[in-house]
Amino acid sequence: MNSKYIRLNKNNNLDYTHFNNDISAFVNKNNINSTTNYLIITSTKNKYTYIFEKDNDAWDMLYKWSCTVGKPSTPTISGVFLVGIKYPAIGDENSSVKYATNITDEYYYHSIIYDETGLSIKDDRLGVAISHGCIRLATSSAKWIYENVPEGSTIIIY
Repeated sequence: MNSKYIRLNKNNNLDYTHFNNDISAFVNKNNINSTTNYLIITSTKNKYTYIFEKDNDAWDMLYKWSCTVGKPSTPTISGVFLVGIKYPAIGDENSSVKYATNITDEYYYHSIIYDETGLSIKDDRLGVAISHGCIRLATSSAKWIYENVPEGSTIIIY
């Protein structure tokens, strides 16, 4: 699937000194821009997703959520992207996820894993590296992004 995105390498002129120990300092010292008032950041090392909202000239952290990232054989991509298309649910004959927000190509923020009907939870583990590359969140967190973070918002994954 295609989405609007900017893919930059890890050294995309951002100072990552504070990335894994003070995410708010990382965001505000780098003067991160977004075309909307929202910014999503995911640390694949710490397995957290952060939601920021613009307040005047600074970014305020609204949420810090545990997440599941890609396993070593199917890692989560890194770079700077823009929120793309959203789907209320996606799945196949074996499983489904809710509130899918596109990062780029086949990479999404989405809920934990449900069965094919979307009614029974199959895998609710968070804070581990076991996905095929997508970023899994608690269903309520995936829903919040789906409902509140507009298309075109900046995403940083590192």
